Amino acid sequence: MTADPGNDAFVVFDHVQKSYDGQTLVVKDLNLTIGKGEFLTMLGPSGSGKTTCLMMLAGFETATHGEIRLDGRNINDVPPHRRGIGMVFQNYALFPHMSVGENLSFPLEVRGMGKDERETRVTRALDMVQMGQFKNRRPAQLSGGQQQRIALARALVFDPKLVLMDEPLGALDKQLREHMQFEIKALHDRLGITVVYVTHDQGEALTMSDRIAVFNDGRIQQLAPPPVLYEQPENSFVAGFIGENNALRGTIEQLQGDKTLVRLGNGELIDATAVNIREVGQVTTVSIRPERVEFKPELMPAGAHTIEAQVRDVIYMGDILRARLHVAGQDDFVMKYRNTLGQVKLSPGQTIRIGWHPEDARALDPV
Repeated sequence: MTADPGNDAFVVFDHVQKSYDGQTLVVKDLNLTIGKGEFLTMLGPSGSGKTTCLMMLAGFETATHGEIRLDGRNINDVPPHRRGIGMVFQNYALFPHMSVGENLSFPLEVRGMGKDERETRVTRALDMVQMGQFKNRRPAQLSGGQQQRIALARALVFDPKLVLMDEPLGALDKQLREHMQFEIKALHDRLGITVVYVTHDQGEALTMSDRIAVFNDGRIQQLAPPPVLYEQPENSFVAGFIGENNALRGTIEQLQGDKTLVRLGNGELIDATAVNIREVGQVTTVSIRPERVEFKPELMPAGAHTIEAQVRDVIYMGDILRARLHVAGQDDFVMKYRNTLGQVKLSPGQTIRIGWHPEDARALDPV
């Protein structure tokens, strides 16, 4: 399910700022609208401001400036327990002295709900996450993945308007983490709930989200659906932070509309798409995804410039091969290609020519 935030502004950050010391802003003039039923991920490195935004939405932190609205209502001064928001933490935050059922029943009891209604809701929430048979166990008797399911059920048990998740899969091993990603996304799609999810894991964000807000230095650098974010980064930070990326340094030689020629450090010219550069002579970083680089002549785009590359090493990765190349004075250029029957074998020291479609090379601000 993909919500349209333009038609249904469910969560709104309106010129929100946050400072802890009255001087330094950790969140700088945040404007963000989240649609009802949307799965939005706040993604960024440590200290980028994403978790602070989540805590302000939950009510555990107070905005220094601006307004946060939930379903049309200003919630700046509404205490956390009156916001109708479910919360899932990385460390699960389950009460160790209570059974699974008691952990889920507790937030309902706090809300003054009767015993029969509590029992009905606890059973329903546990069934949602396929954990009904563990109702009488203590958290210590459960695996990490099971505890995370219980934490998710507890967040859903009182039918919240909104569920917030703060690095909820960070403590799980890789295989279980990937399994839980699909489970959470499937649950979101089935229930139609609104989810705001915080992570620093790019793969997790790409797998689960309707849209991703990439944070850095207290600001959203780009807000877009996963394919747009990966294929069309708007600046060098986003290009480098989302997935693996090549960054070739050069200078704008020609510029016509969104088409440009870039002269690299070794004097060679390459074609690229101009994104956030404005004039001839400007220094740029050209972003190219490793899987978009071709070395077979029959796959090269017609009319596009190609460039010489020396193979440094080739790493076997099962379904793909990853070649590290020396290109235009840089030793860190990566090319990925499928491991298919009869594939041309590259070897260290070999000289090849590489190329790409100009729309796959994006001329961005210099790193």
